[in-house]
Amino acid sequence: MPLAEAVVSDLRLLKGACHCGKVKIEFQTAMSPVEFTPRACDCSFCSKHGASYISDPDGSISIQAKGKDTISEYRQGSESARFLVCRWCGVLTAVVFDGDAGSRYGAVNSRCIEDGVVFGAPQVVSPQKLSGEEKRRRWAKLWTQSVKLKVSGA
Repeated sequence: MPLAEAVVSDLRLLKGACHCGKVKIEFQTAMSPVEFTPRACDCSFCSKHGASYISDPDGSISIQAKGKDTISEYRQGSESARFLVCRWCGVLTAVVFDGDAGSRYGAVNSRCIEDGVVFGAPQVVSPQKLSGEEKRRRWAKLWTQSVKLKVSGA
């Protein structure tokens, strides 16, 4: 088997969505779900949403929204990150930030991944204790570096 095929076959595709299904997520990673320790941010916004994030710097995230007004973006703290919330059902699906030279990084709310996928035990993180620059440096190391956001006309 050629190397490119071997690499592709080692990737797992984790799918998920918001509650109403208008925002769908595909997260491609070479990691097994149990290898992830979802990061439960302790800020009031993430805590109220029960969010815990997964990412793989070598993976990819595709977020598909049905309709241009489906996703609401919320910013807080340093306003560096954009929290993507479905306007229809209110579910926090992912978080992204735009880096240098047009790069985009992201993390998926593990609670949006299909039922039955088991992750490792979550760990509490406190990014609110970091400066804006420290957050961006940390996210650039931990978050997925290939993020596509697609909006359909429906």
